[in-house]
Amino acid sequence: MKNIVLFASGSGSNVENIIHHFHDKPNVTIAGVLTNKRDAKVLDRCNKLKVNGLYFNRTAFYDTNCILNILKSLQPDLIVLAGFLWKIPSNLIKNYPNKIVNIHPALLPKYGGKGMYGNHVHQAVKDNMETETGITIHYVNKNYDEGAIIHQSRTEVSSKDSVEEIAKKVHALEYKHFPEVIEKLLNEKSSPNIALGDVDLSQGGVKQ
Repeated sequence: MKNIVLFASGSGSNVENIIHHFHDKPNVTIAGVLTNKRDAKVLDRCNKLKVNGLYFNRTAFYDTNCILNILKSLQPDLIVLAGFLWKIPSNLIKNYPNKIVNIHPALLPKYGGKGMYGNHVHQAVKDNMETETGITIHYVNKNYDEGAIIHQSRTEVSSKDSVEEIAKKVHALEYKHFPEVIEKLLNEKSSPNIALGDVDLSQGGVKQ
């Protein structure tokens, strides 16, 4: 049995998609969903889907071993950040090396770093008249969006696309690829330096 623990800060659409993906897979359990927002919609989704949801505050996350102790009790094989906006503290990275993965709504290393999330990213893509954007799934290290790339998928965008239209295209990639990559990581126990396909890390990962 493989255990997944999910972290989220917002509505939890990716969380729900992941839960549905693994619903009929008897060898995988969603052990819990943790959020740093008391009123996050993801908690409503957890209640509906009968998955344990837990709220925690900044003090518990950064100044104590509370979250570490919770994770130890849940025994995750993989910790998945699905729209989680806080930087992961060093005690979690140290205890779960190459077991924490994040999804970013751009083709890293472009449009990464602190403050680059959601529509902030899509607006920057539009402002810079990019012809493509996409998603990056990567391991988490001590720096925002700088961990080893596992997977990238791309989609074309045009100058006529609104920020909302760009977001819709990126969300479609997230919903399709994130659960698949998580499942492969659980099954294959990939090295942080080996992506799931034809990889050239110097060029930003997998082209799909």
